[in-house]
Amino acid sequence: MPQPLDYSPLDRAGAASIFFPRSDTRPAPAGATDLLIDVEPGVAVAARFYVHDPAAPTILYFHGNGEVAADHDDIAPLYHEIGLNLFVAEFRGYGQSGGQPSYASLIADAHPVVERFHSLLDADGFAPQRLVMGRSLGSGPALEVAANASDRILGCIIESGAANIRRMLTRLGIAETLESVQLADQHEAKIRSIRLPTLILHGEHDELVPPAYADELYDLLSDVDRELIIIPGAGHNDILWRGMRQYFDAINAFTTNLVPDP
Repeated sequence: MPQPLDYSPLDRAGAASIFFPRSDTRPAPAGATDLLIDVEPGVAVAARFYVHDPAAPTILYFHGNGEVAADHDDIAPLYHEIGLNLFVAEFRGYGQSGGQPSYASLIADAHPVVERFHSLLDADGFAPQRLVMGRSLGSGPALEVAANASDRILGCIIESGAANIRRMLTRLGIAETLESVQLADQHEAKIRSIRLPTLILHGEHDELVPPAYADELYDLLSDVDRELIIIPGAGHNDILWRGMRQYFDAINAFTTNLVPDP
């Protein structure tokens, strides 16, 4: 396994301004379980596990910016309808998680999260068929898992995500440094190293992460079986509701192809 990249140069360049954490202590609904995952001494991030069927595949899901695990209480049943368990992991400072968000921790914490994800499912006898998914900001840790901790992951789903660090620096109005340019090159090489089948979902009118970003990710994943689906009329935060049938039909087809019925 390659040594994980250090994304702290982005924090030193001002990337902390992209985070919009909020606290949320709503209790888990029936059938769901909350847990805390230690990511460093004294700091734990929260996760909410929405169980459909232990024999079904499970998605490790990293949410978007400004979102928390509890926001998925009404969304998880849609994953259950297509035969999937949903395990939603939070970021530092979000929901019931401790610490303060940073880009470096956003990516680095994906490693202890996926380790706890597997150990919990293994201990409780869940099926070994597992996928990783990231929405928007969550595409970062999802791609980290796909590149560095994919030995037990069958496929990757990216929704409304991006893969271009240079674009983020430009959007933040931050001048590129030699350090950040080198990191951007290494980041793109990391994505090119991914060998998991990948589904990319994106809104046609995404105003925060334009569809061109999805095209760039698709191109970087040139050595894998990948599919890009653009949801007509959808923006960044209404993609699920504007294109619900197409959205879940695509996820269902993708997972069924990876995990055919016995």
